[in-house]
Amino acid sequence: MEDTRNLWSIVRDFLTRRTYREFLIFLFFLALSGIFWLFLTLNETYERDFDIPVTITNVPKNVMLTSEETDSVRMTIRDKGFTLVTYIWGNALPHLEVNYMNYSHNNGICSVPASDLQKLARQQLASGSRITIVKTEKLDFYYNYGDKKRVPVRWSGRVLPEQLFFISQVQYWPDSVTVYASKEKLDSINVVYTEQLNYANFRDTLMVECRLAKHKGVKTVPEEVKVGFYTDVLTEESIEGIAVKGINMPKGKFLRTFPAKVKVSFVTGASVFRSLRAEDFEVVADYNDLKNSLSDKCRIYLKSSPQGISRVRLSTTQVDYLIEEHTVE
Repeated sequence: MEDTRNLWSIVRDFLTRRTYREFLIFLFFLALSGIFWLFLTLNETYERDFDIPVTITNVPKNVMLTSEETDSVRMTIRDKGFTLVTYIWGNALPHLEVNYMNYSHNNGICSVPASDLQKLARQQLASGSRITIVKTEKLDFYYNYGDKKRVPVRWSGRVLPEQLFFISQVQYWPDSVTVYASKEKLDSINVVYTEQLNYANFRDTLMVECRLAKHKGVKTVPEEVKVGFYTDVLTEESIEGIAVKGINMPKGKFLRTFPAKVKVSFVTGASVFRSLRAEDFEVVADYNDLKNSLSDKCRIYLKSSPQGISRVRLSTTQVDYLIEEHTVE
């Protein structure tokens, strides 16, 4: 209790000092001058650019808008600072509604001229506001009559796991989406990509919810997907006992190589390696390379290999060979 009295005594003495009263007077006139300066500033006339939203309405039920239902048009508005502040921070900025039925339609495009947009905006602005510039010649809305197709989803961008890890599998939810567009555009769309992804230095499974890339006159349903990147540990492995086969051999001729089987080395994930077998690889020697060759060795190469591996190389690229001829009865 005694400490409280002492504290109050100190505060009371400070508040009654002349320096404190002078400080309060200074703050009062500082705030007053600030308010006066702000009033004079906002009373001046300025110009500012605004993105005014535009929504198309009264769309028939058999029409599918393939662009965003709400777009925006950029206009430069001139008025007192007080009014412009209400446009910036308040709810006084116009929201234009365009009647679909009032405009001509050509090849899946509904065009709204800038003069009409300016007229609609002027009706909702304050009486002292003037539109000095409309920075859009026209606003186009795209539509069709239900033309659509189902296409797969693929990711795009830069997704890199930590060193010694790699992406072993990618999954999508959903793995395909419905695309609405004009018939000409639908014919050229075989896949839909995500927005640009940018992830690096991860080692565990990465789950990303992202939007699909937008294209003018194309609508996708849904507009967002979930992508899962599954990682695995990189390992350098090899498989032995892969038989060398002859291809393009004439009837009655057979290729015998020495050695008859070779080893393949590669880089893959630990889980992928456990499922690999020698039969998954195909090593061949082409008779067309041998028939005019004077060398006693033939070149062999890897014709096919399973998915999920990289940096595949043979233990040797040349082997001794012998072409045997069997009589065909």
